[in-house]
Parts: sequence; C-alpha cells; structure tokens
Amino acid sequence: MGTLRITLLTAVAPLVWGTTYVVTTELLPPGHPLFASFLRALPAGLLAIALSRALPTGAWWWKSAVLGVLNIGAFFPLLFLSAYYLPGGVAATLGAVQPLLVALLAVAILREQFSSWRVVWGVIGVIGVALVVLRSTATLDAVGILAGLLGTVSMAFGVTLTKRWGRPVGVTPLGLVGWQLTAGGLFLLPLTLVVEGVPASIDGPALAGYLWLGLIGGLLTYTIWFRGIGRLPVASVAVLALLSPLVAATLGAVLLGQNLGIVQLVGFALALMAIIASQLTPSQRQTTAFALPGGAEADTPTAHTAAVNAAAVGAAGVDAGQNRGVK
Repeated sequence: MGTLRITLLTAVAPLVWGTTYVVTTELLPPGHPLFASFLRALPAGLLAIALSRALPTGAWWWKSAVLGVLNIGAFFPLLFLSAYYLPGGVAATLGAVQPLLVALLAVAILREQFSSWRVVWGVIGVIGVALVVLRSTATLDAVGILAGLLGTVSMAFGVTLTKRWGRPVGVTPLGLVGWQLTAGGLFLLPLTLVVEGVPASIDGPALAGYLWLGLIGGLLTYTIWFRGIGRLPVASVAVLALLSPLVAATLGAVLLGQNLGIVQLVGFALALMAIIASQLTPSQRQTTAFALPGGAEADTPTAHTAAVNAAAVGAAGVDAGQNRGVK
C-alpha cells in the first residue's frame, strides 16, 4: 500500500472522531461522560480480543496497561473534565498542541531527527484550529487548563510509546487495539461507578450513539489509527488529528446551526494547509540534526499514533463554549 493510500486511510480515524461531539450532545444521556467513555472502551476491547484470539504475553501485560491508561483510561476523563471547565474552543485548542509535543517526544524518545518543517506547520495548524473554534467570549479556568494540558500530554506520550514499542510478532493491529481498549476500560470502571454510576435509562437513540462510539469511533478507528502508526512519520500522523475539531465544527454548523464566519473559514484553510504540508518532505530538508551522545545523529523520522479520540473525545469539546462542556 502506497504512502498516500495509508495516509488517507489513517485520516479516516480523526474524521470519525470528529462526530463525537454531536453524538454525545444529541444522542447520549446528559451528565454521564465517564460512563460513555467506559462503554466506548471496554466492550469494544473485549470484542477485539475475542476476534483476534490473542492475549498479551510477558512484558506486554504491563506495556498494554500503560498504553491503555495513557491513550484511553486517563485521556478520556481529562478531556471531559477540560470540556466541563472550559469553553469547547479552548479545550480543542489545547488538544491541537498534541502534534507539537509528539514531534518533540519523537526526538527525545524515538531518537528521530528534529524537523523544523513539521514543527512550523504544526504551529500553523494550532493557529488554524484556534481560529475555527475559539470565540471572543472564551474564559479560562485553572482546573480546565490543567486537565486539558494533562490530557494532551497523556495522549502524546501514549502515541510516542505506541510507536516505540510497536507490536509483538504475530499480533495484528486489532489485537493491540483490544489490549489497550480493555486496559483503559478496566481503569475507567471503578472511576465511573464511584463518580457517576449508570444512567437511569438508555433509550434507542442513546443505544445507537453508544454503538457508534464503541464499534466505529472506538474499535474500527483505533485499529486504523494504530496501523498507520507503524507506517507513517510520527509528526505527519500527529497532525492528522487536527481533522477532528474541523469535522466537529462543520457538523456543528450543518446540524446544530452554529455559525462559521470569515475568521473560521480562514482557520479552516490554515489547518488544512498544515495537515497537507506536514505529509510532505521538502526536497531540501529544512531540519536541524539532533545530536545524540557520542556525536551520532538521530535517525530519520518514522511513525506515530493517536486516542483520541479524542482525539476522539477531544473533538467532543469543540465549540462547546455555548454548552459549557458535554452535557
């Protein structure tokens, strides 16, 4: 499969995650974001394990637990907490910083060569997302800012470690996804029961919403996302996550009547330019070599992941300034 086809397939994941906001606000019971996160993770994870017929062995028991907490179990609640305490635009902008963190962690952890080209376009992407989702009425809250930053850092580390550890021989991407979703779901189970409990009732639309988030927004998209991790440059895949807030803003305009003015359209253009440019490698690389101990230089860039979601769930906070989080 060519690089372009892999990139387009990987981009499907953040495109789908962009539907999380409208699904959560329009279909799911209000006041139960942790339950939604738990239900999105654990059933899909157990199904993936059953289909792949593979359980972790050796060190992969603790590696799966670490990745599951970073990419799922900790990331989801932190993103929802950020959405509750901050206008959605601020929360989404904090999440858009993730590609920059991944680019830096790839140098530190993966020993990849620093790419000023992708860092510059990552900054432009953050500016573009901010123009799309931020509003002049946005207010800041210390708890929300801290939660948003911790969530972004959690996913960035999960993304980088997923690339570093790869997959065990003979284990499919579906199997790796199953381990992480299950670990994240088990981490969320006691937190959900203590903090929220189960909704009093789950009607037809809510059931459809949970199935969409679990099977499509969880199992399918994470399998696609983790498959792309091993085949594309880290910073390139990270920037694809900017598609989530763009899709969420588009659905908000089409389905919820939220306005998109000239500033938002300019932001769309900048973010899309950043996404496309980050997939390219300049003929004359404008990069800075990262010196390793002993005078060696870092390797050429390799690949990266996700989450979410939030990315999958990160998109749930887009333009929620009018709703003060996911209700």
